[in-house]
This record gives sequence, structure tokens and C-alpha cells, in this order.
Amino acid sequence: MRRRDFLGVLSGAAAWPFGARAQQASIPVIGYLSVGAADERAHLISAFHQGLSEIGFVAGRDVNIEYRWAGAQFDRLPELARELVGRKVAVILAASDFAARAAKATTTSTPIIFAIGSDPINTGLVDSLNRPGANMTGATWISSELQSKRLEILRELIPSGQIAILRNPKSPDGEYATGQLQIAASRIGQQLLAFNASNDAELHEAIANIAKSGAKAVLVINDPFFNIRRHLLVELVARYRIPTMYDLRAFVEAGGLLNYGASQPDTYRQAGIYVGRVLKGEKPADLPVQQPTKFEFVINLKTAKALGLTVPPTLIARADEVIE
Repeated sequence: MRRRDFLGVLSGAAAWPFGARAQQASIPVIGYLSVGAADERAHLISAFHQGLSEIGFVAGRDVNIEYRWAGAQFDRLPELARELVGRKVAVILAASDFAARAAKATTTSTPIIFAIGSDPINTGLVDSLNRPGANMTGATWISSELQSKRLEILRELIPSGQIAILRNPKSPDGEYATGQLQIAASRIGQQLLAFNASNDAELHEAIANIAKSGAKAVLVINDPFFNIRRHLLVELVARYRIPTMYDLRAFVEAGGLLNYGASQPDTYRQAGIYVGRVLKGEKPADLPVQQPTKFEFVINLKTAKALGLTVPPTLIARADEVIE
């Protein structure tokens, strides 16, 4: 689904007259809760729709979807979750760890399927991956578990010097991810410098301070705050000419240098399948959390050239895609 088509679907749904909505009252409704905004999540919505269709549900025909967008205002999520529960949706798709926690705090009866990058056990969303328990399960790309691989790739590109890490101190998974990185760094004798940012002003300051620190590269720890601001983040590190490793392909498509991680769209596709299974009568407690099976290593050679970097042929050979 192209972004223009997707936004047309959203605007068209919002414009349906009351009578048309009433005629579709018997169709189950999915509540979609996101910390982001519709325009920057079009590719993920498309993947979610794909998962739904794979199990037999087409939006507008077999099921309706009520979207709630927090627009990066995290404190709005509880209110939006309550709206969806009050709407008596059949199931909630929670698109981020923050959305999942807000939904979980709101209802113990409405089924919740999440699509997240954090470890759902570490953040307290589920009891276990195989038997989630309660009314919640979903799919994750578990970004923090891949930190050692990202550090290894970055070290191969930048053989010497300090490496900075950029994290959101308010992230529920940030401390765990930082710990994973520290363990990986200690194994290879790499020194890490930690910088924090949880709002736009702090982000500008953090990137400026990373440049002043003399760090040769930066590794960004996955967080919705950075995902939503990926264009700004890519612009800032380019301004200071800092080679940067990300966990999501979307950053590299926006002009970032390189990423290694599980496919975020595939996680949303898996979540779509789970939403369909719940609509068919299965319980979240009986559905094990889906872990990533599709991984992506992407290099932006145009960005590398702008930074004056020569990417080793060994890295290019291992990349799933090279953007030139």
C-alpha cells in the first residue's frame, strides 16, 4: 500500500457518514494504538494489513479499524487507550512498548496484540514468551538482543577510537539494552560513552556533545522517540559528520549510514496475523510471543562517501542491501 493510498483510506474512513457506520455495526472493530503519526507509519500499517489479509481479513470489508495516534505525545496514550476500550473494540493492536503498557494498564479483558522492539519479559508485558498469560501477546523484533552484532559491525567499519551510544533515559528497555552493549564492549575492550536524549532540545545537545567528545561513531539504542524523529536524527549526525549505526532500515532509507536488525514491517505483519487469530476466537494467553526470523543489514554508500568513509568489501558482501 502506497503512502498516498493509505492516507486516503484514513481520511475516507473518517469521513464516513453515521448511517454508513451503522450499517457496518456487525463488523468487528480493531483498535490501533500508536505513539506515532499516520504519515510516518504508512509502511508499518501496510505490513499490518498484509498480515490481516493473510488470515482472511480485509479492512473495510471484514473488519473496521479505529486508529488512535499520540503524535509523539507519550502522555496521551492512556487517554487514547481508554477511548478504544470505551469503543468496545474486539482487539487492540499496540504499536510500541509505550502503547502496550498503556493498553495493559487500561484493560484486563480486551485482547491486546503488541508490535514492539523491546523484550516483553524484561519490560513486564508478559510472563513468558511461550505462555504470555492474561490478555496480551504479540510480536517483537527484540532490538536489544542484537546490540553485540551492531557493535561488531561498527567496529569493523571504524577500527579504533571511542564509540558513543545514544539512548532515551525514559525508555523501559533502555537500561537493559545499555547493559547488553556494555557486556559486548567489554569482551572486545571497547570503551563506550553514553549520551541521553528524551526531547528535541536534548537530542540537539546530545549530538553536539558526541561530536565534542571525540567519539568516532555512535550507536543509537532503539526507542520510539528516536524512530519518530529519524529524519531529524539523521540530519543532526550528518551535520556533525558522525558515522551512525541504527537498528531499523527506515533510518538508512532516510539517509542514515547503516543498520542491522530484525525487520520491523515483518513484525507488524506477524502482529496482523495474531489479530486475525484472536478475531477467530483464539486467546492471547495461548499464543506465544513471535520472535524475529527476518533480519536486515543495509549500508548507505552515498552517506559513507559524504562522510569520507571507505566501507570494507567484507561488509559490503555481507549486506542484504547496499544503497548507492
